Amino acid sequence: MAKTPVTTIHTFKVELPGNKKIWRRIAVGGNQTLDHLHKAIFKAFDRCDEHLYSFYVARPGKRGREALRDADEYSHPGALGGPLDNGRRGNARKTRLDDLGLSVGQRVYYLFDFGDQWWHELTVEQTDGQPEPGRYPRILESRGDSPPQYADADEEE
Repeated sequence: MAKTPVTTIHTFKVELPGNKKIWRRIAVGGNQTLDHLHKAIFKAFDRCDEHLYSFYVARPGKRGREALRDADEYSHPGALGGPLDNGRRGNARKTRLDDLGLSVGQRVYYLFDFGDQWWHELTVEQTDGQPEPGRYPRILESRGDSPPQYADADEEE
């Protein structure tokens, strides 16, 4: 089965809310899914163990708690249908970026690992970029060292 060529590029600046000096710029094809974006973030922040995740697509102009409360949620398929599922979550593996109707400046929040709660704030920087040769998603730029996924045992004692 041949892969569908990427037609447009969405670019995101991905920041850790607790430390805005640590961020990554990631480009993803518009016909790729939120799961593709998850995998790029996972790689960009040097994560080692997979966990469940959700994306929260905030309505334009909304920020903080208000943005999360009113956001559309798209989750890893393993998080769907469980006891905490309200039946309104979308499947991140089936949701293409082009289908979200994102606009430049819009915020998307990403929660990785529901236990340790690694929050990321994504700012949409581009939705109509032209693809260059090569594979997508791709990490375009990186600032700051990735914090460890798990605190060192020595730090916890």
